[in-house]
Amino acid sequence: MKFTREFAFTIAIAVCFLGCSNAQQPERDARVSPPERKVLIVYLSRTNNTQAVAEFIHDEVGGTIVPLELEKPYPADYRATVDQVVRENENGFLPLLKTKIDRVEQYDVVFVGFPTWDMKLPPPMKSFLRQYSFKGKTVIPFNTNAGYGEGSSFTTVKELCPDSTILEGFVTTGGIGRDGVYLAIKDARAREVQNEVRVWLRRIKVVQ
Repeated sequence: MKFTREFAFTIAIAVCFLGCSNAQQPERDARVSPPERKVLIVYLSRTNNTQAVAEFIHDEVGGTIVPLELEKPYPADYRATVDQVVRENENGFLPLLKTKIDRVEQYDVVFVGFPTWDMKLPPPMKSFLRQYSFKGKTVIPFNTNAGYGEGSSFTTVKELCPDSTILEGFVTTGGIGRDGVYLAIKDARAREVQNEVRVWLRRIKVVQ
């Protein structure tokens, strides 16, 4: 059988069209967005500095934000609280929590925020991390302190979440209770810390 020029040209156009269509298909598939991650932000804040950081994080990533509250709050007096926390750390005491998290399994990313107390993770946050399972989740700590850093708190978070992916934590200076300086993250300092939070979240690739 002989093919005319017109017939051969038609076949060539059809083959090219099919080939080009198949080549473009993977590009369309690659544009499918992954499921949106569900975010939980839990924070312990005595003088609202850690709360300020938690709110900055929430502004950037959204999700559910929850303050960590105790059945029996710590004393209003700074010195009395310090003495109580030292005793609790020495005895391994874990205070009961008033805060309850519904269906914690629904969250993919969990931010946990706290001040440095006795150069350690505060007992209430230990209670929280022991009370729930974070297996398979991404856990991200953030900390405020009086200028002495996070102490052993981030290490303790890793120890209490052995089956989680722990990302780089955020650390910043907040109030200095012993000197009567309480809410320090405000006004110009708040804007500075908010920018630090944005830079940190991009560095750990939580936001673009």
